[in-house]
Amino acid sequence: MASEKRSALNKELLFLILQFCNDEGYKRTAHIFERESGCYFDMEFFEDLVLNGKWNKVEKYLSGFTSINDNKYSTKIYFEIRKLNFLEALDKNDRAKALDILMKDLKVFAQDNEELYREMTQLLTLDNFREHELLSMYEDAESSRKFLMDELKKLIEVNPIFHGKLKFPVIKSQSLNWQHIQCKYPQPNPDIETLFEDHVCQWPHDHLFMQSTDNPQIDASLPVFPSSWFCGPSTVTQAVSREDICVSGPITSATTSVNMRDSHNMSQNSLLGAEYEVASTVLHSGRNHSPESSVSDDLPIISMNNGMLQNFEPVSHTDLPKTVARILNESSSPMSMDFHPVQQTFLLVGTDIGDIGLWDVNLGVKMLSRNFTVWNIGACSTMFKTAMMKDPCMSVNCIAWSPNGSFFGIAYSKHIVQLYSYHGVTDVQQKLEIDAHVGGVNDLAFATPSKQQLVITGGDDKLIKVWDVITGVQMHNLEGHEAPVYSLCPHCKDGIHFIFSTSVDGKIKAWLYDNMGARVHIDAPGLACTTIAYSADNKRLFSCGTNKNGESFLVEWNESEGDAKRTYQGLCENSSAVVQFSPIKENFLAAADDHVIKIWDMDKVEQLTIIDAGNLPANPHIRFNKDGTLLAVIASENKIKILATAYGLQLLNTSVTGFVNSSSDVSDGPRKHVINPSSSVANSGEADAHVPTHVINPSVANSGEADAHVPTVSSLQNCDEERIKDAKQKIIDNANNKSGVCKIIQISMPSQCKSLQLNGYGEADKISRLIYTNAGNAILALASNGTHLLWKWPQNDLNLSGKATIHVPPQLWQPRSCSRMMTNDLTDSKPGEAVPCFALSKNDSYLLSASGGIISLFNMLTFKRMMSFMSPSPAATSLAFHPQDNNIVAIGMDDSTILIYHVRFTKACFSPFKEKYMVKSKLKGHSGRVTGLAFSTAMDLLVSSGEDAQIFTWNLGGWGKCKSKQLQFPDERIPVRGSNTMVQFHQDQVNFLVVHETQLSIYEAKELGCVQQWIPEDSTRISQATLSCDSQMVFACFIGGIVSIFGASDLQLKCQILPISYLPYTPRGNVHPLAVAANPHKPTQFAVGLTDGAVMVFEPQKPGNSWYLAEYEPATASSCLLQDD
Repeated sequence: MASEKRSALNKELLFLILQFCNDEGYKRTAHIFERESGCYFDMEFFEDLVLNGKWNKVEKYLSGFTSINDNKYSTKIYFEIRKLNFLEALDKNDRAKALDILMKDLKVFAQDNEELYREMTQLLTLDNFREHELLSMYEDAESSRKFLMDELKKLIEVNPIFHGKLKFPVIKSQSLNWQHIQCKYPQPNPDIETLFEDHVCQWPHDHLFMQSTDNPQIDASLPVFPSSWFCGPSTVTQAVSREDICVSGPITSATTSVNMRDSHNMSQNSLLGAEYEVASTVLHSGRNHSPESSVSDDLPIISMNNGMLQNFEPVSHTDLPKTVARILNESSSPMSMDFHPVQQTFLLVGTDIGDIGLWDVNLGVKMLSRNFTVWNIGACSTMFKTAMMKDPCMSVNCIAWSPNGSFFGIAYSKHIVQLYSYHGVTDVQQKLEIDAHVGGVNDLAFATPSKQQLVITGGDDKLIKVWDVITGVQMHNLEGHEAPVYSLCPHCKDGIHFIFSTSVDGKIKAWLYDNMGARVHIDAPGLACTTIAYSADNKRLFSCGTNKNGESFLVEWNESEGDAKRTYQGLCENSSAVVQFSPIKENFLAAADDHVIKIWDMDKVEQLTIIDAGNLPANPHIRFNKDGTLLAVIASENKIKILATAYGLQLLNTSVTGFVNSSSDVSDGPRKHVINPSSSVANSGEADAHVPTHVINPSVANSGEADAHVPTVSSLQNCDEERIKDAKQKIIDNANNKSGVCKIIQISMPSQCKSLQLNGYGEADKISRLIYTNAGNAILALASNGTHLLWKWPQNDLNLSGKATIHVPPQLWQPRSCSRMMTNDLTDSKPGEAVPCFALSKNDSYLLSASGGIISLFNMLTFKRMMSFMSPSPAATSLAFHPQDNNIVAIGMDDSTILIYHVRFTKACFSPFKEKYMVKSKLKGHSGRVTGLAFSTAMDLLVSSGEDAQIFTWNLGGWGKCKSKQLQFPDERIPVRGSNTMVQFHQDQVNFLVVHETQLSIYEAKELGCVQQWIPEDSTRISQATLSCDSQMVFACFIGGIVSIFGASDLQLKCQILPISYLPYTPRGNVHPLAVAANPHKPTQFAVGLTDGAVMVFEPQKPGNSWYLAEYEPATASSCLLQDD
């Protein structure tokens, strides 16, 4: 610790010297000092050198921080600089200089990309290098340098070598008067922490953080771990690939979801124990994982005693789950829980006797229960058999879903892990049983590195093991912990997959999937037994733990520095078990401590509020669903309390069950129906008298008092086993209901729903395509004349969130710097035959669009066309960005092919590449134009559809064809020639919606089995349809003007919005909707684009209501429900 402090003070002294040089005007000296010390990279100075073309000085300054072979980012930085220097020499017709650059500076890249080097050599033979098709848009040196600098900034920011070197620290001291003699209360042997502030001696207090100091070095192949986290040199080398030095755009990070799993409790005995035996030393009550003002590491933890807690005034916040809506009764003590990632009212529970159960929280009914049993005792080890003979008791340590909800795993207190496959409702099948560890299996987590489904386990034997979920083969064995492994947190950053792990002795390590040992070794705060989790957006890292003295620490980590960014206040000082915690959506943290649930704003160290659910143990296990609307907490007497936000209460009343088995015979698969929200079975437990409960009947809830005959949650808590059995039977009956007749809601008056009309400028053309931005703050429309219209909602006092809402009209927006709207080039397009299409990048920054002509790439912030490519014929008819790489685009063509295109190659307008480098693959199979494309990273598939009414699946690995299927049509329903077919994946990434003018269908992606199908009984044609953001509804518009809303699980028609309700007495002729889009954040809001150029936004009449619950005029309608044999 002393050497670390000296090193930190020496570094601060360097910054003080730099500050002095800059203040006194010694700029040249300062830059030399920066280069030679490597402590601070002056981006402004570097940018000035680049923009002025001082290439020798650029490389000289850069060499003080990184060399060409340090990592792939450094290689690309040097390549881009030398490439532009080469092109500028050619532009000046200085061929001798260009040849010299080619032979001396660029030849180093030839060994990794000979083809590229040959093409650059051929440029010397051209009179004007702009004759090269990909350099035709090269403008001049000034604009090229600006473009280059933008790229270099991004590369430098993601390069781990530059982390911690790009920001000059704030120096608060007005002089160097930090000396000890300035202190008001001088202490012997002063502890000087920083030179940046006037030193004041303080009374000594214990340090909370300890870090390894053994020869830290950074491995460039790792994600952005700080140098202070590393111990020992890395054994992994970084090769420079062809793609790395060809790509001219910034390296983008692939964002992956981290599965939020359960967290453990440890008994006081195991915390105080000095030795760790192979027997299960960790006692669990479940584990919870998840997939800028700086605070010193030494900030003391301020605990809240009971007296403080009694005087604490809770802060009201509508987004927090505060109302106890359900109480579930288990027959034994629950230990671990996990909500389904898609069906967010389904809760898995594991108990202390090894039993597991699957609850439908909406009904308070356990849909499935399995008692513990060893599936194949003969395959288990002798040690396991011996342990079971001595003590046959088995407890669940952890239970967790896979990221897409198709599997779940159970880690037991002795040796084994069991994996199940899940196919909807009660369809659960045994998958794998693994004798994984000697002793207890303390944690379990799923991950998908290299597109392979893996499960990771950690145990009492101090090992971490990685297994293939499909085959059960052990892939990796990670050794290095010196005590039992306590928790696991797999993650992905900058495209690098790794695993955080903690052990009961307070050590934190990070591993790659390579059996080469831990890459990170640090001490947890207070050497506490710790759980690690990322925030819901996967950008912020937190940990919470308790040490053997009962001290608890809730901390946010600074990943770039390897130390604590914030230490949160308010945890109890004498915890008897490990404090459980979880990040919540919307920037909150929750920890179960001192019999209550404590809440923090992530950006503030002070405790925000508490939630007292009543009758909780000291440190209960907690679990949030994915959206943070429901919170499950283990209470006393084998109870689980379900707390809900305001939206969570609505979710409980309107939730529907999931899709049928995606891998079994679909002819035997049950059809799911919406559970009756007025069902009398809402609870299977008892409520504490002082706990607020939710009234099911909304009219009673609003009235403030309940009639005696109206059933409330509290009045339903005493339902007996017979009524629970009836509720289960209702689920099964509904699931197998074959009736094609159902009650629907008809909206025929404007007052029956809320709508908002958006209009464009002047004579608008019909809206062909419509989409919300991913941020949910704007709607983008593509008109048939190639013009794009962007309506953006303002953020103001009437609309604090700035999101799309019915109550505030948006503005037809365009940037001040651009006087024209984004418009597609219609040259060479064929009017009447063109199929408009567009795709928006995940960050809403870029738009790809085509209207029968050339494809355009627009910048959404400036509306400027960044590039154009692929002139017809053939013409593009569908577009889709790869979900993990915005530079890869799937393009469906009107010649029936699909091109997998690398946009970044094209965007590098002055890079010498040929067309073959842009088109990565060309997929053939359709017999007509391709009109629908959708990616599933969970299934590793691309699904395509076309006017030939065929569906194809393609593997993302080698782009090979997997399956194909022809849509089924009734004999009397003949599709119109040229009818388009579109596809969209369900939220579970396993099932997808197929939209054809004659039908709506749900297919599962693996075998292309038709799960559900809806066909209108008359000749009405469907113009377009889309899933709601939660995949619970389908919004469809029809040529006749009707807008219909279906249940997504069963495709039953629930609601119809008639044209007269939103187009009353229109003089505009045959106006009807052509396009539809769903709000990405509000499940009940959607928009339709009309043939007259207007856009209508719809919401239910009452805020938060489902389209199914409003009291409109019911009508009976029949539909033809078909199933594919």
